[in-house]
Amino acid sequence: MPDRYSRAVRSVVVIPTYQEADNVDRLLRSIRSHAPDLDIMIVDDNSPDGTADIADRLASELGGIEIVRRPGKAGLGVAYRHGFRHALSRGYDVIGQMDADLSHDPTVLPQLRARLAEGFDVCVGSRYVPGGSAPNWGWVRRQLSRWANSYARAMLKLNFNDATTAFRFYKADVLEGIDIDGTTANGYLFQIETGFRVSNHGYRVAEIPITFLDREAGASKMAVFETMVETAFRVTWWGLAIRAPRFTAVIRKTAPGSYLEARVRNSKQQSDQG
Repeated sequence: MPDRYSRAVRSVVVIPTYQEADNVDRLLRSIRSHAPDLDIMIVDDNSPDGTADIADRLASELGGIEIVRRPGKAGLGVAYRHGFRHALSRGYDVIGQMDADLSHDPTVLPQLRARLAEGFDVCVGSRYVPGGSAPNWGWVRRQLSRWANSYARAMLKLNFNDATTAFRFYKADVLEGIDIDGTTANGYLFQIETGFRVSNHGYRVAEIPITFLDREAGASKMAVFETMVETAFRVTWWGLAIRAPRFTAVIRKTAPGSYLEARVRNSKQQSDQG
């Protein structure tokens, strides 16, 4: 069934890039080798090191690769929103995402897609299920990541374990259903926000174990301290907003009609009815 499913649907993996010239050649060749029928969309934020030009040359050689060039570096969430909307406009049935630094193993791509054939709406590659790991991490980094994921799961009532993983596949109607264009988080918090929306809509999520490896080439773009502070603040705020709508309404600045505003309004209505 999974093989027939993969052939019957159009699928693409969206990969944001910035300064990944050292990795993009190896990444694209590996994806094409292990998932030959999967289209690839590189969303490049005008990398000064020529990442997009390298990808362009490989597109001619390997086929099934589209390069979306953005005017400048605007953040990971912005790049994903742009890439997802572009993929939806192209009529893809299944849309995936992964990092460009080779921390996500392309050999896992067929497994991620196959779970959607079993009736799941989303499939994520998880470090926090049996068999998953991040072997290159030190004790402090591992504990911080576990705490952040546990906190996000508890506050936002997520229905899967790895809230910050960027290795995912969605059925296209899920991205429309969670209003992907209405997401506001940037950076790595984008993964938590989309997971929050997926869980609150009740979509079925499958997890498969992955081994997450640190990049071997290039530099990380994550500002660790700023990311931790933003994540803790916004996850706490979202959690409070859906638990105590009357209290948070005093200072809430969420735009009317937004996803969170709708969640808060529904919580308040349920409280009133109770």
